[in-house]
Amino acid sequence: MDRLTPERRSWLMSRVKGRNTTPELIVRSMIHKMGYRFRLHRRDLPGKPDIVFGLRKKVIFVHGCFWHGHRCRKGRLPKSNDEFWRTKIVANRKRDRKHLRSLNAFGWKVLVIWQCELKDPSAVCRRTLDFLR
Repeated sequence: MDRLTPERRSWLMSRVKGRNTTPELIVRSMIHKMGYRFRLHRRDLPGKPDIVFGLRKKVIFVHGCFWHGHRCRKGRLPKSNDEFWRTKIVANRKRDRKHLRSLNAFGWKVLVIWQCELKDPSAVCRRTLDFLR
């Protein structure tokens, strides 16, 4: 059961952003401090990656665990409207796999950083540095 009224839930869900989210801003700030420069959300690439290193042909996606169906605690589905959420998350994961395959086919290297991984920023820094070298 949802503890919010349908109107309140609708308003709350309308506030959810698709870009420039807090996890994205954290990762972008981290990469910028490392001295790397990048482009954001290039529309000509499949999936409009969150961070693009054009000359290196590398992209980074920063995925929210809930919206992209990560198998962690934050990726759990709500108990209400189960069928809707299950269908939505499955479609999102399918779309993500399609974009990753397309980018790989075009010769781009892809790194996915999950929201839950940001609990350990130093590990994300190391992983990102390894990816960009």
